[in-house]
Amino acid sequence: MRAKKVLVPVHGDESDATAFGLASDMTCEGKGKVYVLYVIEVTHNLPLDADVGSENARGEEVLQRMEKLGKECHANIEAEILQAREAGPAVVQEAMEREVDVIIMGVPYKHHYGAFSLGETVPYILKNAPCPVLLWRQETGTNGG
Repeated sequence: MRAKKVLVPVHGDESDATAFGLASDMTCEGKGKVYVLYVIEVTHNLPLDADVGSENARGEEVLQRMEKLGKECHANIEAEILQAREAGPAVVQEAMEREVDVIIMGVPYKHHYGAFSLGETVPYILKNAPCPVLLWRQETGTNGG
């Protein structure tokens, strides 16, 4: 599959690099663009533009790693930190605004009360995205199993 514009939401775990690599591969021949998005979820008791210093620093660190990968892969990358109440709607909104061809997400293998769980963000994006969504799930037992 080839794409001109790919959105890669990242959260700082091992699956981010794989998702980015897939996005880079999809866009390389057509000189496309990879949009990397780190969403900081701001609780309702704070203003949306609140200073969330430690989380912002983590986001910067994650995006710097993605930009380094982008240079190694010779990918056309644009990285952004976004503050929102919930990550799912923020990712869907970004996908619509940027008119991306596909969203590629790395998903850690998580257990919630003993059962595999995708959490709330991934199902929201799968249900509401205006484009195809490709998930890369980590192996079982990797990072939080």
